[in-house]
Amino acid sequence: MKLFIVLTVVLLLNASALAEGLPRGSKVAFLGLGFVDMSTEGAFNGERDDETRRLALLEQLVVNRFRNEGMILVDIAPVADKLDSIANPGNCYGCDVRMAKALGADFALVGAVHKISNLIISMNLFLRDAGTGKVLYARAVDVRTNTDRSWSRGMNYILKTAFFKE
Repeated sequence: MKLFIVLTVVLLLNASALAEGLPRGSKVAFLGLGFVDMSTEGAFNGERDDETRRLALLEQLVVNRFRNEGMILVDIAPVADKLDSIANPGNCYGCDVRMAKALGADFALVGAVHKISNLIISMNLFLRDAGTGKVLYARAVDVRTNTDRSWSRGMNYILKTAFFKE
């Protein structure tokens, strides 16, 4: 019975620590957001400047939020060559965790935007422990319309409901 009580207390303490969020001062390797265009338009017309700009806007939004929450974003320049050869850092069979570990980060942060059509955009963001590879926080959301506002609202929703509970 004592063992049961001790295990329950340990589990509750671990759960509450995770519920409190990321510790301020944590080192995060933000490896960026991938863009996957699955639309018919993309197949015919290729990359669009406005979507490239929106992706950069989302990346800056993520960087700003993590910094404002007290996280330390590590310099990813040492792995830039590897990262440039990866189309989607969120889907690279653990390369994100390996790069974060090599950079001395506590966590790997990656995500992606999937364009289904100009009406349907799906985005996700997830944070893994660099030591274990375990996903600690993750969220996906679909937004309607292909605009700066809809993309920003989608990412802000992910950040405020999964990473930094408001």
